[in-house]
Amino acid sequence: MSSKMGSLNIQHNGYNADVERIRDEEYPMLKDSIYLDHAGTTPYPKSLMDRFAQEMTANLFGNPHSASVSSQLSTQRIQDIRLRALQFFNADPADFDLVFVANATAGIKLVVEAMRCLPTGFDYVYHQASHTSLVGVREEAKSSVCLDTRQMEDWLFGSYPFDDYEDAERPILFAYPAQSNMDGRRFPLSSSSQIRRQCQLPTNKRKAYTLLDAAALVSSSPLDLSNAQTAPDFVVLSFYKIFGFPDLGALLVRKEVQDVFSSRRYFGGGTVDMVVCLKEQWHAPKDGFLHERLEDGTLPIHSIIALDIAMDVHAKLFESMERVAGHTGFLARRLYQGLKGLRHANDEMVCAIYSPDPETEDSGPVVAFNIRNAQGIWISLAEVEKLATLKGIHIRTGGVCNPGGIASALGLEPWEMKQNFSSGFRCGMDNDNMGGKPTGIIRVSLGAMSTIADVDRFVQFVEEFYREDTPPTLPPPETKLEPSLRNTLELYIKSIVVYPIKSCAGFHVPPGIDWEVHPEGLAWDREWCLVHRGSGQALSQKRYARMALLRPNLDFTRGELQVTYAGDISSSPGLPSSISVPLSKNPKMYAPKTSGMSATPTQEAQGPKPRRILLSNESPILAITSTSVDALNQSIALFNPSVSQPISEAVFRANLVLSPSPSTPSASPSNPLTPSPSPSTTSKPTPKQKPKPKLNPYEEDTWSSLTIFNSSSSSSSSGNQKGTKSIIKFQMLGSCRRCHMVCIDQTTGSKTAGGEPFVTLSKTRRFEGKVFFGVHMGKGGTGTGRMGGNGRVMKIRVGDVVRPSYL
Repeated sequence: MSSKMGSLNIQHNGYNADVERIRDEEYPMLKDSIYLDHAGTTPYPKSLMDRFAQEMTANLFGNPHSASVSSQLSTQRIQDIRLRALQFFNADPADFDLVFVANATAGIKLVVEAMRCLPTGFDYVYHQASHTSLVGVREEAKSSVCLDTRQMEDWLFGSYPFDDYEDAERPILFAYPAQSNMDGRRFPLSSSSQIRRQCQLPTNKRKAYTLLDAAALVSSSPLDLSNAQTAPDFVVLSFYKIFGFPDLGALLVRKEVQDVFSSRRYFGGGTVDMVVCLKEQWHAPKDGFLHERLEDGTLPIHSIIALDIAMDVHAKLFESMERVAGHTGFLARRLYQGLKGLRHANDEMVCAIYSPDPETEDSGPVVAFNIRNAQGIWISLAEVEKLATLKGIHIRTGGVCNPGGIASALGLEPWEMKQNFSSGFRCGMDNDNMGGKPTGIIRVSLGAMSTIADVDRFVQFVEEFYREDTPPTLPPPETKLEPSLRNTLELYIKSIVVYPIKSCAGFHVPPGIDWEVHPEGLAWDREWCLVHRGSGQALSQKRYARMALLRPNLDFTRGELQVTYAGDISSSPGLPSSISVPLSKNPKMYAPKTSGMSATPTQEAQGPKPRRILLSNESPILAITSTSVDALNQSIALFNPSVSQPISEAVFRANLVLSPSPSTPSASPSNPLTPSPSPSTTSKPTPKQKPKPKLNPYEEDTWSSLTIFNSSSSSSSSGNQKGTKSIIKFQMLGSCRRCHMVCIDQTTGSKTAGGEPFVTLSKTRRFEGKVFFGVHMGKGGTGTGRMGGNGRVMKIRVGDVVRPSYL
């Protein structure tokens, strides 16, 4: 067979160097990306999509259930492709049938549907390393048990997993993965025949069926089903794991056990020869091939045709699955050794690796691990994912749909997992370290088009951001002010910003305007949100960066919230560039009791909160200091000199920007996103003056509270004006944990250069594996009204004096 790869060029014990030659042409989507999530799905080559488009436009394919010429063409192609797919796995069509399904999980459900319809039902045994889709089968079984590798070996040698009183007529379904999707560990196909033999012994006398999840294995290795006597009874897999496209799966069934499906009750279009509906309820299933009875409804014709093309292209690019296995095996060994060799300056390992050593054990091209700092503290998975995203690295973090494997690797007992759930932990949430243990892993997986450069750049990424070069030392002396000076530090409110619509641009309160402060935050802050009508979830700049271009304006004269889109709408004719929403109590327009929305599980688990936060993520008010922003920009210039423009204060989306100098100009409402200038220096004290304390960068981390002195007149509840100062005390609620949303330029809605400021923050502001910048605060007291203790409405304005208190 001719090959686009050209002459064989294997180096480094199996590495396919020709991949580097074809990758830019065949996988242009990988440009500027390090894709390391092939266990999830692998990218598809350009030539596959080109040929598929050509095939679709050159031929007319009809519904296979019809008798037209176009329909017969579809039937013929499907028959040929089914046979070719069997041959791809060395499965003899005399011994196996192949049923097309949506994916591996759909194949599992088809087997379960048949087993539960058996007169006695079935008992279920599954391996601890099983994917969640295999674990879920237990809910349909009469009884079930989970075995680890040692227990499974005990079963093979006679240790029965069920009690003696179990129904001897009830069959057992045993399921296990050919390769763990979590850590790449592989399990022998021979276990299937051994289990069948064990259950047929006189001491057992129970029928056993075996179900193999081959989805993870076939992505990078051949699956050999040439020996039908030792092969599993059922094999499920997903073709997109191998080829990237199409989105299609298969269930392979040993014909010797196909009678299991005879008890299946449901039938769909195309699977029956006759159906009676009126005076009798009767039907006659097709009695030919098994797949004719199981493929309910019209098959995904075009996806099956795409599979034929995918097998062609894959063979031309990579020749064989054996060659892919050699290529990915070399890269896995290189990745494993690279991560294993990373050590902190105190000789502690950077990575705790859970995957077996590919040099000594049979495993797939997957490395599962976690990262610790030099003191042994686990690095947050969410922080790793955020930083990897900024660096164009695609990995998988979390539980990776393998609950048993995760629990075993991380030493999580059932009571701990239940406790984590009760404490608010949910799959996909950022609170991924609980009780001193991680709740998930980092998974890096390789594929046919991975390269040495991908591996090396990822190892360099881990080394650059997580390897600590210098041994840990005693913390430097704190920069807190002397007690005699603590009460003399005065700051000023440089700018006040509210965000009427969550995750959209801010509204800058003009200088000279008093702004109300409520227990739940600043007036009109996060009163609205944009909701995706399909999912019902609130939209965020984390996914929709151009929300930054939705600019709100609070027009109290007209009683309107005016929203203008600052981007280009020329591609959407008829779409208005601005809209207005009444500032009314109409629940469809304005919800003053937004804080009554259901809390997330994490918020509920933390107990009742005395303060309301409307639609803010964590606290009523977020504050930053211009001094810290300036210091961060200096760090960026040091670590990332290619970034020419300083980072704007606006990217932090703070409500209050505090400055040490009253002369620092506040942001202009017409141009609110101008980078903050360096604070001006204060004049030298005269002999009669006490030296003024200096605000140090990040000193806000040490504050316990803030007092704001508002010099304007405050309105009492009776409407009387009082000329005294309004004093508002705020409690500090902790530092603000940051995500890669700070890398969105609030003027353009695009990503900032070099992944800044998050990249530098991750090097300079990471504590216990999490990145922080800015401080959360809330109005002192636990009341929920808008009045202060003296009955006045609390207000602040730009230029107000701020005095911090220290921890």
